[in-house]
Amino acid sequence: MESDGYRRLFISASFVIFGVMGQSVARGWLAKDLTGSNAGLGGVMLAFGVSMLIATPWGGVAADRFPKRSVLLVAVTLLVASSLVTGLAVVAGVIQYWMLLVASAVQAAAFAAYLPARIAFIAEVVEAEQIGPAVMLSQTAQEAMRVVAPALAGVFVGFSWFGAGGVFLLSAGTSTIAAAVLFGLPKGEPRAAPTRSPFAEMADAYQYVRSRRALGLVALTTIGVVVVGFPYMTFLPILADERYDVGAGGYGLMSGVAGLGAVIAGVLAPRGRWMLQRPWATIAAAGTALGVALIALGAALTFPLALGALLCIGAAGLVFQTTTQSLMLTLSDIEYHGRMQSMVVLGFSGFGLAALPLGLLADAVTLELTLALMGGVVLLVTSAFTARRVQHRRQLVGVELA
Repeated sequence: MESDGYRRLFISASFVIFGVMGQSVARGWLAKDLTGSNAGLGGVMLAFGVSMLIATPWGGVAADRFPKRSVLLVAVTLLVASSLVTGLAVVAGVIQYWMLLVASAVQAAAFAAYLPARIAFIAEVVEAEQIGPAVMLSQTAQEAMRVVAPALAGVFVGFSWFGAGGVFLLSAGTSTIAAAVLFGLPKGEPRAAPTRSPFAEMADAYQYVRSRRALGLVALTTIGVVVVGFPYMTFLPILADERYDVGAGGYGLMSGVAGLGAVIAGVLAPRGRWMLQRPWATIAAAGTALGVALIALGAALTFPLALGALLCIGAAGLVFQTTTQSLMLTLSDIEYHGRMQSMVVLGFSGFGLAALPLGLLADAVTLELTLALMGGVVLLVTSAFTARRVQHRRQLVGVELA
């Protein structure tokens, strides 16, 4: 992990995530102000989810088909444009809800290209035995930005001289810095020139997963847990404002505490070597912990209890994500890395799609009950993963220590 390529990926990603996490607080707060409902917050995530669902398979194909540096630069340019236009609209006082939907969709399309290319690039700039720790370190830095950026954004949104518009403009600036850092990367050329259409390459990736039972199990579990469990982030503004009455600063603190839990897990996880050496057991443990923590968040009657639950959610989510991502890189051939990571990203498009119906459910019943149901489903998905893993243990034992 001493390579200049990995260092540049690491620094660039940190700037990108800092801006994205900061503006997610501003966008959520604006959506709450403009609509005043859980469904309004869910609508922003629905736009994100639909866009990512459509764009993600193409992002994976692009990461395997074109130079990865070029894919990253195009994606970051889209992030800059989206943040800049939205920030100017807020500053000019012309922001409308539909603009938030468009900005969310553009950001999702950019992420659909950025995330698979970035993770796949890691496998090319570090040694094979360092892939797991490199992914863990990269994701830990990403989560560290969730500690700093939301807390700062929550404070800035409350300042009349800065506000939500300033947060979006700051995000545009950090993404511009990220793009500048990327120019020092190697091109990341594909191993072989593409000879088939993008559609054929997409279909080939799904056939590849179907032919490898272990890959399919990890991919389906990842999508299931992310789709159902990760929309909790969508509802933090409502919890902060209506349940705990802590305002924008409290919302930023809630997001930051979840990020802090992830950072703590990222620092401690490499010390527990069994987490890296036994990825299948780690996925099951992390999924279970995430489900229980979501139920605890739904039941938390006070703000400090909610922060405790979010600390656990952040830790479990980080371990789950990094373990599934590194395991899929290890189990797949390098020419499929981009498309395999796009399947992981599909889970995030799914959680955007799930946010609106979950928001409608929260409006119809209670947000507390909805969070508890989300945690219960995560536990069911994790239990199914564990049962399938035990059933096929003979087939999986060869990669148990990978």
